[in-house]
This record gives sequence, structure tokens and C-alpha cells, in this order.
Amino acid sequence: MKNQWIHFFYGYVTAKVTGKGLERFLNRLSRQGILIWNVRRIDEDTITFQLVLNKLYPLRRAVRKSNLSVHFIDKHGFPFLLKRLFFNSGFLVGFVGFFVLLFLLSNMIWGIQIEGAGPKTEEQISKELDKLGVEVGSLQFLTDSPEEIQRILTNNIPAITWVGVKLDGTVYRLRVVEKNEPERELETGPQHLVATKKGTIVSMYVKKGQPMIVVNDFVRPGQLLVSGVMGTEDKMQYIAAEGQIMAETWYRAEVTVPLKKELAVMTGNEKDKRYIQFGNWDLQIWGFGEPDFKEYEEDTTVHPFQFLRWQLPISYKEIEINEIEKAVHQISESDAVKTGIEIAKKDLLSNLGEEAKIKGENILHKEVQNGKVKLTILFQVIENIAKGQPIIQGD
Repeated sequence: MKNQWIHFFYGYVTAKVTGKGLERFLNRLSRQGILIWNVRRIDEDTITFQLVLNKLYPLRRAVRKSNLSVHFIDKHGFPFLLKRLFFNSGFLVGFVGFFVLLFLLSNMIWGIQIEGAGPKTEEQISKELDKLGVEVGSLQFLTDSPEEIQRILTNNIPAITWVGVKLDGTVYRLRVVEKNEPERELETGPQHLVATKKGTIVSMYVKKGQPMIVVNDFVRPGQLLVSGVMGTEDKMQYIAAEGQIMAETWYRAEVTVPLKKELAVMTGNEKDKRYIQFGNWDLQIWGFGEPDFKEYEEDTTVHPFQFLRWQLPISYKEIEINEIEKAVHQISESDAVKTGIEIAKKDLLSNLGEEAKIKGENILHKEVQNGKVKLTILFQVIENIAKGQPIIQGD
């Protein structure tokens, strides 16, 4: 079987040899290492056999020395098939065109499905996708990767918290989580509201329950703020206390800011390279030569090719090379202090509730050492300090 495939690939012919002394002729072929097979005697002076295409010249030489005549009655194998395809150009063009068309159709975007978004948000997402070239009929390998599309949509559309982008064959599927989704109210049992930290009460909004403190009171962690016990001793009622108790609290933060920063700035000069990737081997098709940049950053995107529902081991690879310049930026001590305060504020607010606000800040200590400014800051914060505590009847 292996020899049959080798013979087919290289091509072989069926030869008919006529004349006297056929046995001596066959022995001559054997001594010269000319492999033949399927030897058949047609009559006393005629035989047929098959041999590979690259042995035709030695065969003709042997025939001339033996005073025989040779005719080739059939041709087989890939070289002759290729030649027939070449001369039947219409069939060849149609055959190649069919597979090219099928390949392009397999790598087009045929559908975009958006789940979890309201009509307004879905319209915003569709407009952003159009800007990115992600639309029905576009070629997949000429668009950004799903990860890049996800990043751009999250940054450009304020109404969404998260979006997942997945390329499923020829269809983009987007799952969206919108902001400010109404939260289901959880049913709670009877409870008090107690303080989570020490602070001075600045405002109160009690929806249910009996207030146990007033504005300007100083409270400590665990102190009862709103009681969930209503009524008299004879007729006592237990409810779930609800409300918002805003208090002024204090936080101490430490931050270090360097006076010198090394920045990498893009100059705007860029060079693109394009490759067709076969497994781990790249065939470059665009952007030859190395960039004339001292320092640069590379951004690589790989788009796998599809054929029908199968992913091929071939990809379209794009490398974007951007020139950068590194510069040392010196900032003043006062700017370093402002930067340090802003960094500490953002870090503090990220750990507090949404309703928390920073009322003010005081620098307790400032030190400049080894090209860095070290700050110790005390922040005054207005935040809700109330949390529920279940009521154990009989306490």
C-alpha cells in the first residue's frame, strides 16, 4: 500500500515492449536497478509492465541497446492528474474557486447575538460594534480579538458592568451585565441597627424602629443605634429596624510618592507585520524588514481560520510595532503631596460603601527621603455605620 502511494505521487506509466530477446532485456533492466512491476506477456514477442516516471530515460536507453521498440499505453499518478487539470482550466478554476469561497464564508461573521441587555444598551453596543467593524458579512480575521472587543465595550459604554464576548463558529455571542440592576430585597427577621465603628452622628434617617441616639452623639462599635423592639412591656412587638445612620469617622493612611517617574511615551511611528501562521511556523506576507526604532512595544493578535465548523491549524497573525521614547519626569514636592492624597483617597473609597464621602484630610507627617515623599494622612469620612443585628427575644 505504501509503494502504491509513492508511485501515485511520483507518477508511473504502463509500457509495451515488442521484439526478440525479451528475457535478456528484462535481465538488463534488473542489473541497471530499473524497478518494474505488473509484468505480463501478451504474445511471444510482446510484454507490458509498469515503471515510475523518473526511469523513462534509462528505459529508452536499454530499449535502444536491445533493438526493441517501446510504446507507452497508459499514464497514471499525480503529475498527469495535475497536467489534465491544467489543460481543463475551467474545471480547475471552478474547483479552486469553490474552496476559496467556502473558506471565506467559513471565516465571515454571520450573526451577532446580545443577551442580558436592555433595548437602549443593546443599541449602544451595536453602534460600538459597527465602529469596530464587527458586523454581519465582515471577515473574522480582520476584526479585533474577542478579548479586545470586550475591553473596548466595557470602557466605552458606561451602562454595562461586564460583557463577555465569545466567537462561536461564525457567530459572535455577547453576554451583558448592566449597572444599577434592581436588587431583590431580602426578607429579614426582627433586628436592631448597631454601629460598625466609632464616630460622631451627623444625620439620621430611620425608616422603621426606635432611635436610641441623636445627632452629634459619639458612638462606639456595637452600640445600639435603632431598636427593633416597639411597644410597651405588656404588648411588645419585634420588627426589622431599617434606616441609614451617617457618622463622621476617621481613617489613617500612609502613602509614598517618587519625585521622579520613568515614562514610556509613544511617538506615533509604527510598523505593521502580517503573517500566515502554520502551527508554529510563520510565513510573512506584509511589513518586511526590521523597524528602525531604538525602543518599541509589540502588540500581537492571532485570528484562527475556520473551515465550515472546524478550526484549521492556520491563522492570520498581526503584529503592531509602536516606537516609544522613555523619559524621566520630575515632579515638585507639592505636586507629589497632591498626588499622594489623591492615591490615598481612591484607595480608601474603593474599600468603603457607595454612599461614603471624604469630608476632609489632614497631613499628620511628611518626610522626603531617597527621592520619595512619604505621607501620613488622616481622613475625615461621612459614611453609613449602621448594620443589622438579629434580635434574640428574651435578651
